Amino acid sequence: NEIPVISLAGIDDNEGNRRSEIRKKIVEACEDWGLFQVVDHGVDATLISQMTRLATEFFALPAQEKLRFDMSGGKKGGFIGEAVQDWREIVTYFSQPKRLRDYTRWPDKPEGWIAVTEKYSDSLMELACKLLEVLSEAMGLEKEALTKACVEMDQKVVVNYYPKCPQPDLTLGLKRHTDPGTITLLLQDQVGGLQATRDGGNTWITVEPVEGAFVVNLGDHGHYLSNGRFKNADHQAVVNSNTSRLSIATFQNPAPEAVVYPLKIREGEKAVMEEPITFMEMYKRKMSKDIELAKLKKLAKEADDEDKKKKMKQSLFDNNNKESFESKPIDKLFA
Repeated sequence: NEIPVISLAGIDDNEGNRRSEIRKKIVEACEDWGLFQVVDHGVDATLISQMTRLATEFFALPAQEKLRFDMSGGKKGGFIGEAVQDWREIVTYFSQPKRLRDYTRWPDKPEGWIAVTEKYSDSLMELACKLLEVLSEAMGLEKEALTKACVEMDQKVVVNYYPKCPQPDLTLGLKRHTDPGTITLLLQDQVGGLQATRDGGNTWITVEPVEGAFVVNLGDHGHYLSNGRFKNADHQAVVNSNTSRLSIATFQNPAPEAVVYPLKIREGEKAVMEEPITFMEMYKRKMSKDIELAKLKKLAKEADDEDKKKKMKQSLFDNNNKESFESKPIDKLFA
């Protein structure tokens, strides 16, 4: 497994060497991949088990129950069924800041969902901030620097369910992308399916599931704040023909008005951004770029498909002519 698995045991030890050892491993992973796994992270194992069980039970509910939280029509949070396009269903809701929670968009079934996800949300926000503190220290800044740069960090929980797919080669659970925010924590089941690349998509490494671990990946915001020192993880998720798969992603993002610009530029370096912009503006530019890229990919695919059709027609034409040529007696061919 090329993706580092890092134990956080002793991360709060400011007196000994353990914290600096952990920091060194996290920095290496962020400079290399922008992605790593953490164990001994302090999130209660029972809470993780409850969250996974409740999520599994939600997706097993009848369609009409899930559609009570249908997210269409611009609603913030709820259920989306995307099995046709991406072969997945999702339920998502905004969990931080607490004062902005809209419980009408949080599923009320199965019983206990809201209480458990509140605790889960708080625990993962605490873990995310702890990791950002370590990265701030690595940049030579005060511990709270990255968190403060978010102004008021928000959090979105996205629970992904990927049904068993009869033809996985015809779909992709979640297309290749980088996350726009600061830091993402992902809980994946033992089926796996998360893949990462660091060479532009030429080779993909599977992030092997580790029981009880969280996959940590930095987003575009974290990448820019570090002036490109820490990578924004380039990743995708694939579906499985044998079994369904569940993952729970917790996205920690800056406030829309937060300024995006390197917090520190090391000697000899240039800023990776031309000017400071707000996170909202950064997000809009990313979405616009992604849409344009999708259009170009679609055009390229259509051109490729058209080229394949032409080659097929030419091949059939050549074969027909060859058969016609071969079927005639020699004296008729040159008559």
